[in-house]
Amino acid sequence: MKLNNLIKLGWESPNTVINTEFIARVITVQKNSYRISDGEMEYLAHLSGKFLNEAASALDFPAVGDWVEVQKLADEQKAVIKQVLPRKSQFVRQAAGLRTEAQIVATNIDTIFIVNSLNHDLNMRRIERYLLAAYESGASPVIVLTKKDECSQEEIETAIAEAESVAIGIPIIAVSSVTKDGMEELLELLPAGRTAALLGSSGVGKSTLVNTLLEKEVQDTKGIRESDSKGRHTTTHREMFMLPNGALMIDTPGMRELQLWEGESAIDATFQDVEGLAENCRFTDCNHESEPGCAVREALENGELTERRFQNYLKIQRELAYEKRKQDQKAQQEERNKWKQVSKDLKSKYKRRV
Repeated sequence: MKLNNLIKLGWESPNTVINTEFIARVITVQKNSYRISDGEMEYLAHLSGKFLNEAASALDFPAVGDWVEVQKLADEQKAVIKQVLPRKSQFVRQAAGLRTEAQIVATNIDTIFIVNSLNHDLNMRRIERYLLAAYESGASPVIVLTKKDECSQEEIETAIAEAESVAIGIPIIAVSSVTKDGMEELLELLPAGRTAALLGSSGVGKSTLVNTLLEKEVQDTKGIRESDSKGRHTTTHREMFMLPNGALMIDTPGMRELQLWEGESAIDATFQDVEGLAENCRFTDCNHESEPGCAVREALENGELTERRFQNYLKIQRELAYEKRKQDQKAQQEERNKWKQVSKDLKSKYKRRV
């Protein structure tokens, strides 16, 4: 019975033997507070002292979607998180602010719904960035275009064609939470026991979409500014919901700009058209500037490749290289600090002995 409850939450049997009696899934994270579920009961959980002492970075801490080993206090509906089980996927971004630090948005997700609204806030360059992070996460991306009821058929077809030019081979679904148009198509990608995450900017309709799929109001919603279609934050934390069909959906706060943490291995999937052209250049080290026999320059000149897509390809490559340098510098500084502390502790220990 216990295992069946976990299966409802998306549990997949690992290769190693695990006592499922002590396993639960993180469904909400709010600062240092966690709400977890074992499929039968929900618990308010906190981290064990050992966990806190051994955690080396932000990536080690539980996130929504994580499977965790816990000690339950059933009478109090509380639990202690002892460890995070290995993840099959994780969506990571660079944390907001000036610190070089990763932030996990969601884990153990099968599908990432990249949500954009069909208004003048629709941005192909932003979609490219989300696609890169989605591929890097290990989940399958899907483009969801909301507010279909507010657009003409011609506008919808134009937007889908634009999205197809950057989301090559990826499902693109236009939906309306008002008319429910497109919802059946969306639900076909959400079978029971599978986990999806909604990602996108504020005001694109993620929370409204959750309410529509749940068939009840569970998330607060607000309108957008009419002048520029920009949204306002309504979702303040990440939370996982179970849909009526048995699928699991993670809603996340809106991100005005997605700062990439990693993505070198996903460049070829996100920009497969550019990478494919580059393979046909005469020189393997072609910079796609003025070299003879450059297939990329030829595609730009004949309109096969747009200048905006190519420039974003270069921009993201520069950004990832810069982020990698920052991460390397941080790792080196942390290593130096560690050995300084070891040396200081040894000197202090020697003085006490003398």
